[in-house]
Amino acid sequence: MAFVFDRQYEHLLRRAGFGARSDELDTYRRQSFRGAVELLLNYESIEDDVDGHLMQPGYVQISFNRGLPFSPRTVISDARQRWLFRMVHTNRPLQEKMTLFWHNHFATASGKISSSLGSTAEGARYMAAKAAEDPGGVRGQIEMLRDNALGNFRNLLVEIAKDTAMLVWLDGRNNVRTRPQENFGREIMELFTMGVGHYAEQDVYAAARVFTGWNLARAGTDAHLQFAYVAGAHDTADKTFSFPVYRDGSKTIRARAASEGMQDGLDFIDGLAAHPETPRYLGTKLYRFFISETGNIDGRWLDRISAVYFRSGYDMKAVMREVLMSGEFWDQAAYFTRYSWPVEFVVRALKDVGWNGFGLGEALTPLGNMGQNLYDPPDVAGWDLGQRWFSTGSMLARMNFASTLAANQKGNLAKAVSDASAGQSPESLLAFVLSGLPAADFDNAVRNELLNYLTATGPWTGSSSQLQAKTSGLVHLVAGSAEYQLA
Repeated sequence: MAFVFDRQYEHLLRRAGFGARSDELDTYRRQSFRGAVELLLNYESIEDDVDGHLMQPGYVQISFNRGLPFSPRTVISDARQRWLFRMVHTNRPLQEKMTLFWHNHFATASGKISSSLGSTAEGARYMAAKAAEDPGGVRGQIEMLRDNALGNFRNLLVEIAKDTAMLVWLDGRNNVRTRPQENFGREIMELFTMGVGHYAEQDVYAAARVFTGWNLARAGTDAHLQFAYVAGAHDTADKTFSFPVYRDGSKTIRARAASEGMQDGLDFIDGLAAHPETPRYLGTKLYRFFISETGNIDGRWLDRISAVYFRSGYDMKAVMREVLMSGEFWDQAAYFTRYSWPVEFVVRALKDVGWNGFGLGEALTPLGNMGQNLYDPPDVAGWDLGQRWFSTGSMLARMNFASTLAANQKGNLAKAVSDASAGQSPESLLAFVLSGLPAADFDNAVRNELLNYLTATGPWTGSSSQLQAKTSGLVHLVAGSAEYQLA
């Protein structure tokens, strides 16, 4: 458990990461606030060796599926475990947090990919494969998002438009001039860039025609799918929009020869990246994910984000520097004003409570019961966020997970209390546990109930057996509390 923490640095690592391991806190507390933010942003200087620690002693364990080899490239449950492992152990927390943000922003589900391609392995491959491990060099969507986590937003739009999983998910592989498929054209405007209210219905059809020919083809010795521009499938006529596509104000992408038609899509993406509403739409989502899900967003904050976005040429590292260095981010009133996504809750609990002897496979069913299966958002709009994460059933799943984890760590928790000499009284034990599981402030009535739990079965002695039973039970109650669900 991270029993001692600095409130401000812990806030930074909870928002820009998934909470803090004790070694993470030590690393970042040696920096100034600006230095800590820069370390998070400039993660390229930190070796990305986390996958090499899979199944090594001292790290959270991997659960094997009926004794089969661990294969995150072909088995989606294994892919989920690997991503959870990265979230717990990565030394590049902001890269992983941004990858999760983009996974919801460009929501794509492995389930439809599997069913469309007739193979569960295909769904895992095009979502979760690492190019270095795949025989065809396939880079799954999540690795692509990770590689571009703080890159250029315009370039990321191009990558997602050519992504195999996205082309299957939104039916772009079937988008041809004789039968334009509107799904991607609509969503790149509505959900990926400008947002609702800034395009007309006529633009959807025009956008579909822009991307005709942006299809898939089989390639390589293993005949995997990859992006292919099919000139014969492209609509070569003019495409006119209700908003400017070009910097000179022109709203029309002029007719081109089919052989040059891929440029239509690139011009359109350029126009969307340059649209004045794009950074405001994106900034709103960044505010709700990194700063607060309560209250209104000051328009001046969005103005600042937009200015940085355009001044930097759509550079997400510059945008995120502005987010993380903003007064709004560091305002103590913003602490614990986000509702933890299930995966955030699980990973933070593992970091706070401990993981020795815990298998990540034990987290997968609880995460589904909480409402979040990695690689499978419910639809193209992503998961329902904020308070909508919480229902009677999903909150019970969180409490049950807290119980399972606390019971699994019972011995380790009791030892930590003994080593810190924190078991002399119920009050000292409660203070110790609350310092290790940072949460929104508990009111006096809740604190008294937690103290009552410690003495409900008899007077406090601080014996070894009492610490074994009561520490894990107290951790269960704190990690399963409403206050701990806030990030």
